[in-house]
Amino acid sequence: MSVTRFCIVRHGETDWNAERRLQGHIDIGLNANGLHQAQAAAWGLQPHNFDACYCSDLLRTQETAAAIAVVTGLRPRLEPGLRERHFGLFQGRTAAEVERDFPEAYAAYLARDIDHPFDDGESLRIFDQRVAATVNRLAAAHPGQTLLLVAHGGVLDVIYRRAHGRDLAAPRDFPIPNAALNWISVGPEGWRVEVWGDQRHLQSSLDEAAR
Repeated sequence: MSVTRFCIVRHGETDWNAERRLQGHIDIGLNANGLHQAQAAAWGLQPHNFDACYCSDLLRTQETAAAIAVVTGLRPRLEPGLRERHFGLFQGRTAAEVERDFPEAYAAYLARDIDHPFDDGESLRIFDQRVAATVNRLAAAHPGQTLLLVAHGGVLDVIYRRAHGRDLAAPRDFPIPNAALNWISVGPEGWRVEVWGDQRHLQSSLDEAAR
């Protein structure tokens, strides 16, 4: 079997990211900073060669992928399997609002209970399985190739954990910046992280804007 390489980009910032409001499957577009980040990511990706591009079918990832397409010429294919986790009754609320309105469910969230679906949402276990199945399917469809994925923070969280053999229930102790570049490989020996949270293109963009 051949190794498939993935560069996975989290979408640019939204107003709800800035407010620390859970988005889940709610369709929120990028804010002005997010559009700037998406354009910077496009220029950061420009030196690389990709065989295909897939993105979540939510607006914030589609807008990020569209900015990347302008620079790279890649035409993104919509892949619902790359959607963010469905947070059920938490969606559209901040952590403080969830703690106030649903204290028992919030306690399960803080404890990273991997089987709690938050009413009509996805449990962490089911979400992890959905993301893993999507990545493995894409790897099998593109053996030996290099793919660009535009996805979400939650998607990157479970990918990192799978590649490092980390427990889903463990607290997150690694960064997932908006519009950073994250490289993994998937092959006969499993999943492996090559580069994580590369933000050099974002810093270069800030340096250019300051001139």
